[in-house]
Amino acid sequence: MKRAIPTLLLILLIQLALVAVVYWPRVITGDDVGPVEQAIDPGQVNELHIADEHGGEARLVKSGGRWHLPALHNLPADPDKVANLLDSLLSKDDSWPVARSAAARQRFQVADYLFQRHIRLLGDGKELRSVYLGNSPGFRKVHARIAPRGAIHAIRFNVFDAPASDDAWIDPRLLQVRTPMRIDADTYSVNREGGEWQSASGGVPDKRELLALLSALRSVQAEGVASEKQALRLATEEATLVLEINSLAGKQNLELFRLDSDHYIRSSEYPVFFRLSAYDFDRLSGIDFLLISGEGTD
Repeated sequence: MKRAIPTLLLILLIQLALVAVVYWPRVITGDDVGPVEQAIDPGQVNELHIADEHGGEARLVKSGGRWHLPALHNLPADPDKVANLLDSLLSKDDSWPVARSAAARQRFQVADYLFQRHIRLLGDGKELRSVYLGNSPGFRKVHARIAPRGAIHAIRFNVFDAPASDDAWIDPRLLQVRTPMRIDADTYSVNREGGEWQSASGGVPDKRELLALLSALRSVQAEGVASEKQALRLATEEATLVLEINSLAGKQNLELFRLDSDHYIRSSEYPVFFRLSAYDFDRLSGIDFLLISGEGTD
């Protein structure tokens, strides 16, 4: 019996050791937590650099509460697109890493030398976060790694929502005219007085045609900017249509161009030619001047 006591005590000690290993609070290391181990308020970020594997890079800077594109005459950037990017990269995620080895970084394309996107978030000139985005493990998910750590996570994001070209970040709504009060074209002129629209000839514009024009102005979408070569050609071209618009926001001219099979628009408010879809081009240039002038109605 006495010989059995040491054996039983040894077994008990082993069991206690196993319990301690299993239930003892584990120290969480930097590589164990999710993609954001330290909280960063999106408001702290005022500069973004987005690079791709081909050497392209977009740079966005926040000033006056708005995001701009310094390389494109400080054109306004799409605020919704920027907010989506920051939310995806800075939201708390306590998921376990899917991998952490050097080989996995290459396989998932989140290595320093092999990646699909390298995004740097800066605040007042200081780097707040450096994130590598790689290939996708599933629908609307992407592998991500915060440098210099090795842990790789799968986060909810689409790598194509982080383009590495400046013009892909342009706010597509920057040309929209919300409250026009007078619209002058080569073949028609309409203005709003006392809450009612009328043409310069004294006629009453056709309601459907007027609605089509107003809707086109309120929803026109800029689709990036013309290349330098295209801009040089456009500068020598005659506009297909010129709209002089007075609105509650002020005066501006919109010039529409057709170049080969592509379409462009230039606003007097910006020093560049914007790409325009054929759909928007047709909506703006296809207004029937007789109907809008009230001469084609009974």
